[in-house]
Amino acid sequence: MLKFVILVAAVALGRYYGGKEDIGEDLSALSDEALKYVTVLEYLAAVLAGIAALAGIIVIIIDRKYKIMVEKNKVSVDAWVQQPKGPNLKSKLKLVFSTWMSAGGHKIRTDPLPLGEQESTFMKGLKVVVEEGKEDSVEHKKSSNSIVVGTIRMGFGHHRIAYAACSWSLKCNKKTPTYFHDFLNIESAEATLIKDVDKWYSKGSRLASELGGIAEKIWGAVTLSGDADALRSMYQTGEAVKPLILGLPKDTPIVASHCLVAHAAVAAGFTNVINLVIDNHAQWFVVVPGALNLVQGPTNYAQLLRMGVPPQEIQIAGAWIPCDLVDNLNRDCNARITRAKANDKPLRILVPVGGAGAQRLFVTNLVKALIPRVRKGDVQLFLNAGDHEHMRAAFKEVLDSNSQDYDTVNTIEGVHNFCDSLRSGKEPSSGVTLFAFKDYFPAVATTDLVSRVTDILACKPSELAFYPVPKLMIRRVGDHEAYSAIRASELGDGTLEARELEDCLRFIELFKDTPGSPLLVSMNEMIMNNGKIGLYDGCKNAIDIASKMKVSK
Repeated sequence: MLKFVILVAAVALGRYYGGKEDIGEDLSALSDEALKYVTVLEYLAAVLAGIAALAGIIVIIIDRKYKIMVEKNKVSVDAWVQQPKGPNLKSKLKLVFSTWMSAGGHKIRTDPLPLGEQESTFMKGLKVVVEEGKEDSVEHKKSSNSIVVGTIRMGFGHHRIAYAACSWSLKCNKKTPTYFHDFLNIESAEATLIKDVDKWYSKGSRLASELGGIAEKIWGAVTLSGDADALRSMYQTGEAVKPLILGLPKDTPIVASHCLVAHAAVAAGFTNVINLVIDNHAQWFVVVPGALNLVQGPTNYAQLLRMGVPPQEIQIAGAWIPCDLVDNLNRDCNARITRAKANDKPLRILVPVGGAGAQRLFVTNLVKALIPRVRKGDVQLFLNAGDHEHMRAAFKEVLDSNSQDYDTVNTIEGVHNFCDSLRSGKEPSSGVTLFAFKDYFPAVATTDLVSRVTDILACKPSELAFYPVPKLMIRRVGDHEAYSAIRASELGDGTLEARELEDCLRFIELFKDTPGSPLLVSMNEMIMNNGKIGLYDGCKNAIDIASKMKVSK
């Protein structure tokens, strides 16, 4: 560096004294070498200037692309997250790129998709929104005198919450039509766009669960990164898929169990939109500007307010629980307490698999570890593989390889008969019952139905973490779920997350081997106490708010 400075100085001196005989010749020799550096510097300066100019052009292009992307939006997400000047350049680049990757070939349409409707074959009185012309469907009756529960099948959770909301609407609004609107029911470019996004999420969940280690940590970080940029990206997707809901009257109350449905409704101009916020971890990603965001508990409420969600757009409602579970809460808890105190009854454990089909390795290892207890008559296992063939095969393999007999239930009628039999005082004919289905609805509904007759619900801390059933919280799939397990533990109706097999087995020892099962009794007592103050009335309250929106028009 010093030599470089000296040589550059020599250039200046050489040029100044170049005509003087006494030092000119010496300096000109030195300046020749320095000129080489000057030439390099000139080229370097030109290159840097070119790079700077190119960077400036790129900045202008990115800024312009972002402005074009959001200029026709119904809602300014930037203003809603207290960034009225927009995000920084890095965020703009990320958003422009991610939007191009997910919907680059998708042309946003403004015309509504034609809709039909048909009677649900699973829930009496419920109407299902379908595409126009579908077999056994009729033209959709466009009336705002209805309640539309919107959802998207991305795992079982969103559908489970939607069905829970429908159950309350059917009970409390007998004269008002209730519609179940799953965006994926409508064959369209918009539905395909959503499916493509879901494929990546489901794949990520399964890989994280199966591989563990660094893969699980990376996926955990992804599920915690629902920042303002994630909200912007989700809203832009809502703008892209709004034709799926444009066919309904704009003042229809929309109760959304997936935030993308709420985003699409807001983007389409709907004025009565309710967003049922999932989990117990506050992220921008889970809330919707322009909607009433209902949360399940005070921690999420306080944190979202602290982040800047407007107070008029957020409210505590309670947990998203189906009507049947809430109405029979005391009866079911007292039945569990009676069984627990008898000491001679096997511990019933329901193990459901999530809609993404993750957890295969963990739950099969848990089943294998419990087979000796099943043979002793200490434990009964109710395994819900849902509609996942790979999980049915995984359960079958672990049971067959350990020579464990089991019964199989594969129809919703069979599920009802199974539950009625247990409520009448009978025991299952086998220590293990495997529930496996071809259809989607029974896969979701089975967990809700069997929860009423099980002693323990062994599940990851997903939407089921809020259920009024004693819960063994097993290993999570995404880090955002950890906060739901904490919520269950603090309410006294579930354990902390048991991340290792040994932790699960220790809790099962406490439930079964301690005389009188004080932990299990305590959980049931806490559930009944929680029920008295309405902690499980979230869906009931959401439907009540939606009904008042309808009346106030």
